[in-house]
Amino acid sequence: MEPLHVEVVKQKRSTASKDYIIDVVHNFLSNLNSIKPGVILHKHDLEAYELKDHIQSIAFGNVEHEVIPTDCDFIYHVYTLDSFGCETDTMTDNASGEDIAATEVWALPADEFHGLWESLVYDSKLKEDSLRFIQTAFEFSDRGVDPNLIGCNRVVLLHGPPGTGKTSLCRALAQKLAIRLSDRFPRARLLEINSHGLFSKWFSESGKLVAKVFDRIREIAEDKKLLACVLIDEVESLAHARQAAMAGLEPSDSIRAVNAILTQLDRLKRQPNVLVLTTSNVTGAIDIAFVDRADIKCLVGPPSAHAAYEILRGCCEELMLREVIIPREILCSLQVLETVNFSDTDGSRTSLRLREVACAAAAAEVSARALRRLPFLARALYTRTESNLTNFIDALNKALVKYLKDTSDLIH
Repeated sequence: MEPLHVEVVKQKRSTASKDYIIDVVHNFLSNLNSIKPGVILHKHDLEAYELKDHIQSIAFGNVEHEVIPTDCDFIYHVYTLDSFGCETDTMTDNASGEDIAATEVWALPADEFHGLWESLVYDSKLKEDSLRFIQTAFEFSDRGVDPNLIGCNRVVLLHGPPGTGKTSLCRALAQKLAIRLSDRFPRARLLEINSHGLFSKWFSESGKLVAKVFDRIREIAEDKKLLACVLIDEVESLAHARQAAMAGLEPSDSIRAVNAILTQLDRLKRQPNVLVLTTSNVTGAIDIAFVDRADIKCLVGPPSAHAAYEILRGCCEELMLREVIIPREILCSLQVLETVNFSDTDGSRTSLRLREVACAAAAAEVSARALRRLPFLARALYTRTESNLTNFIDALNKALVKYLKDTSDLIH
């Protein structure tokens, strides 16, 4: 059996050693009857005094089905969350004298990204496969595999329509790597590059700004015990500028700026502790010169009915936990519904109604971002007073109908 990753968030006030926390967590898990997929144990779930006093939460990785703790080999990751937020690196455009927000730097694991990985729902094993690809890339680097013989640039490209969670997945991947690779990299940073800011309105300065940004990245990456994850959002804007310049639609200086980025990416692959994560909303607009540099190219599309159901189920469970919806009721997983052939019973009726809403959303290709906004709209517009789960799901359906009409009105 594949080892089970156990991620333990240590409370900031705790002075306990890592070994002590691993011991008490191991004893706690050994007494559980089973561990179910998607379960996260929070402070209120941890009854043992030693756990409540030192641990904020416990999450389990790569659990696809219910497992028995005594049958598992655990790999423990104990860490605290950084709560200082991001630092913004600004650079001055010499031509205009303006300060440009070039890069936002996060210390990882960050409080803001805690739980982000678990909140992302996809039909395929997109998260797990992406994580394995990246871990393999660092394994090849650590083992000194010759990149001239086996190509590996440690560049990831996620593409697809807006609102599908590409940027969130990049941040979640960086957070997850900071946790999983902490023995190799005790420190980690996420550097989010403002790709629009790299193109000065005075194009002659753009190449210089690019060089400054990547000099800063290399400066941070000089610490070989630090994992540097570089995020370039909407990378198609860079490729578009290059193509427009080649077509004579923009000053030729802009093509120098984009070529400078491609050159800088080539230099970054020499840094064994740097990973480049990129996103694009317009796949066809990405320059082939950049696409060739990406080791992993993953399409991230709108949620299917399966993913939409799990997203909405998670939203409802959060609102029940916070007592926005009362009383608390059980929503079945799709696996449970499948085992009863989606038959209408007292125990499955509410879940089947939620599934109908999810299927309607998937048929309309509603984005994950819009799906997560529906509970807010349902509460604000259709359940202003205390609501039970059945009434709230009816409100969710009304919110979906309104969202689709409002979107259609905007388009037409």
